[in-house]
Amino acid sequence: MTDTSTSPISVWFLNGPNANLYGLDANKNYGTDSFPVLQSRCEQKAAALQVQLRFLQSNHEGQLIDWIQEARGVADGIVINAAGLTYTSIPILDALLSFPGKIIEAHVSNIWKREPFRHHSYISKAAHGVIAGLGGDGYELAIEAVARLVRKNPQAA
Repeated sequence: MTDTSTSPISVWFLNGPNANLYGLDANKNYGTDSFPVLQSRCEQKAAALQVQLRFLQSNHEGQLIDWIQEARGVADGIVINAAGLTYTSIPILDALLSFPGKIIEAHVSNIWKREPFRHHSYISKAAHGVIAGLGGDGYELAIEAVARLVRKNPQAA
């Protein structure tokens, strides 16, 4: 992890299955911004906040777990949208619980206005906070939130 008093903080933004299809959804649950546009917005927000951002996406649960484990000792914070794995993955929860830094759970859609199975998140148990339903703005706010948490209490990150 970085010394937040003298250098930018490091945040890994992890996206789960099908997030790469954002903007292509006929139902518009995930807004109209494509995944590359969301990534660009997040990179711009991170730069403005002096946050070193690693923005990743995988359709594979094991890859997300590997990234969470790799972030230990390297990243100050994680923003995660585990997508469909939010509601099913205890292994992702276990990996997040082993991460010593700050964690924000983010969702483009409002998961509580959707199907009932989406109302329970395993990820939330490990998260310091949840941002949902604000589209791409929520992604940017999640980066700001994790940066604020790390800067407020860098020893706990």
